[in-house]
Parts: sequence; structure tokens; C-alpha cells
Amino acid sequence: MIQVQGLTKDYGARRAIEDINFHADKGEVVGFLGPNGAGKTTTMRILTGYMPATAGTARVAGYDVMEESLEVRRRVGYLPESVPLYNDMTVLDYLLFMADLHEVTERYERAEAVLEQVQLVDRAETLIQNLSKGMRQRVGLAQALLHEPEVLILDEPTIGLDPAQIREVRALIKEIGKERTVLLSTHILAEAQQMCNRVLIINNGRIVVEDTPANLEAALTSGGRLTLRVKAKAKSLLPVLKDIKGVTGVELGADNELVVTTKAGSEVRPEIARAVVAQNCDLLELRQAGMSLEDIFLQLTASEGGEE
Repeated sequence: MIQVQGLTKDYGARRAIEDINFHADKGEVVGFLGPNGAGKTTTMRILTGYMPATAGTARVAGYDVMEESLEVRRRVGYLPESVPLYNDMTVLDYLLFMADLHEVTERYERAEAVLEQVQLVDRAETLIQNLSKGMRQRVGLAQALLHEPEVLILDEPTIGLDPAQIREVRALIKEIGKERTVLLSTHILAEAQQMCNRVLIINNGRIVVEDTPANLEAALTSGGRLTLRVKAKAKSLLPVLKDIKGVTGVELGADNELVVTTKAGSEVRPEIARAVVAQNCDLLELRQAGMSLEDIFLQLTASEGGEE
């Protein structure tokens, strides 16, 4: 339902995104991950017809976002990072107004249905200016769902919500993603693990990896990660451990802890233990450590030069 090829966007001399290629299918929730300034919002604005691309093509629900922008907008529900709301309207009036813009039939019924979905029924007659940030975010999500779009594009959908609301919105998005195409951006990596079928990691305007959360973690942890703790003099062990064959990196942590990364298939624990003892250090702990999606994210974006 979303097809992107060679998408590029320049803001004057600055290139925000470069040669982006990806797809998102019906019945799939795709997470768009990246640090602030990586190009997530720019890509989403292009896909929703908010701004043109400098180069490349994008099709949403079968329509070209440049040549058939109105058809795309009829089929897309969009929740921008900063939700555009009319403060002098009540929640219900705002949704009815948006329903008119989307030419929704039975607009009262649809407004009531989405209010129930986002759990704002008791706030239907409240002025938007009197809502908390989290409730305003839910109003924005309600308007994105109002016309039952084929494609849902959500920019940081859980920002400003409390933990209970975050769980509810995540469950709602997962349910919607069973029948529609959902593309959401986030820098909260737990969301990608809990909601998404696939993740795209973008940094400095380029997609650096695309895979399922499970496959991504498995591929990048195939080497190995060891944690060792010594009684003292951990810093003096850095050059010694880096020289061990099969070790690809050593980092110093707190409380005389060291994190060692190794090549795939390398068994270096005996050599590490001998090296520690040879330096007259007391080895207190040596164990295999896992790598979270956050570790993977930081590793990938760091290798690409960090945040834009």
C-alpha cells in the first residue's frame, strides 16, 4: 500500500533525505525509527502530500503522491507530530468538521465510534483548549481514524501520553494494523518491538537497515557480547582485552565493569580470564550479555555518523 523509490528531499543546500526505498503492505505495521533530525517527519510529510519531493517517486494506496495528491489524501489518515487542532471547538464539533472535509457519510456515528476507540466519549463536549496534551493527542488520533483510511501514517503517536494511555494506543494501532497499512515514526524502541511487523532505521537521511525486530536483533547479536567485572583497575585492562584475537571492541562501564564484543563464532572467555589474571586483577564475574534493540539502534546510527 506504500511504495517508495529513490525519494530525496533538499531544503536549499541541506539534504534531509537521500535515495530512500521501502514498502509497507496491507495488514502490516511498519516502524520508522531514527534520532531527531534523521528524516522521519520529512518522509511522512511527502507521503501525505504535505510537501513535494526533490526527486524519486512515492505511491500510497496505488496513487502517486505528486500526480494524484487528492486521491492519496482521501485514503490516508495522518497524525502529525504537532497536532493541528482548533482550540475554540469542542472535541465533537472538531470531529464533525473534519468529517465534512473528508465527505464522511453518517458523520455523527463515525465521530462517536472514534471517540469510543480513543476513549474520549466523556470529553465530547469539552473545548479543545481545555484538554491536556495527552488528550489532545488522542483527538488527533481520532481525526486520523475518522474516515476509515486504507493507510494510517502516524508521527510519534504516543508522545505526551501517560503509561496507561500508551498501552491503550499501542493496542489500538496493532488492531488497526491487522486490516490496514500503518507507518509510524518513533524514537522509543520499545514501541517498535511491541507493535511493528517490520522496522526501518533511518539516520542522516538514509535507511541503514530494514528487517523485523526479531531478525534485526538476531543478526546483530550473532557475534557476541560479554560482560566482565573486576575488583579494581578495569581501565588498565582495555588495551589488553582489545589485543585478544576475536575481540572487536571493549567499553568501560561503571563499577569496574567492562563490555566486550566479539566476532561471530569466537570463544574468547578462557583467553579473557587468563588475561585478567595475568594483569593481577581479581575477576569477579564473566557472563554472556544480550543486546537490546536500543543497543542495535545506537550501534547502527553511530556507524553512520550519529545524529544529523
